[in-house]
Amino acid sequence: MGQVLTIRGVERRFDQTLALQSTDLDVAENDFITILGPSGCGKSTLLRIVAGLDHPTAGEVLLDGRRIDGPGADRGMVFQSYTLFPWLTVRENVCFGLVERGLPRAQQLEIAEAFIAKVGLRGFEHHYPKQLSGGMQQRTAIARALANGPRMLLMDEPFGALDHQTRELMQELLLGIWEAERKTVLFVTHDIDEAVFMASRVVVMSARPGRIKLDRKVELPHPRHYAIKTSPAFTALKSELTECVRAEVLAAAIVPAAAP
Repeated sequence: MGQVLTIRGVERRFDQTLALQSTDLDVAENDFITILGPSGCGKSTLLRIVAGLDHPTAGEVLLDGRRIDGPGADRGMVFQSYTLFPWLTVRENVCFGLVERGLPRAQQLEIAEAFIAKVGLRGFEHHYPKQLSGGMQQRTAIARALANGPRMLLMDEPFGALDHQTRELMQELLLGIWEAERKTVLFVTHDIDEAVFMASRVVVMSARPGRIKLDRKVELPHPRHYAIKTSPAFTALKSELTECVRAEVLAAAIVPAAAP
């Protein structure tokens, strides 16, 4: 598999506070990498830098060998908040990036309908966001990101606002889409079960200033079914990651915060 994303020596400083210390990460084609760590460790900051929504104080990020200096259609972003346009229907939200690219209307509709079906929203094409549940809104956001044909999908706790049952269903839905589409994914989460279940690799970041403390390959078979969460291999990896994250949470609790 080829290299898609290269993060080299990336730091982010906010005034006198070092939020993210020199960080290196290589992401291969079709990788699904979940990022864990205590609050304030720089997970979302790193993701925003990859998205081009923030800029590193030092270092660089390369996508297919080209330096990232700003947002681009080659990276699809899904946030915890649903970020849909409330005045647009499900179909028109999914079509939004295709309209911006100037695709013919017939092609827009063909692509949108395909991804609406993939996320299980067929029959809701003409609904507005306020008429949808939280899980359905996030399905729409995922369809919109995928419809634009991004090189990578960047997800910042996309299921964090959902109830437990909906969250688990969304995990299975997204994993099924990934298994079919094989997009390269960076996925930030606080949930260790979610991190293990979704990932081909789990990255754990240290307490602030964040750095990559652990990069662990997930050797669980595909297609994955929720029942794998009770398997010995899943339990063993979850236990290792829980100890690793717990140590960093404790470190963050006892180390005084840097002066603002």
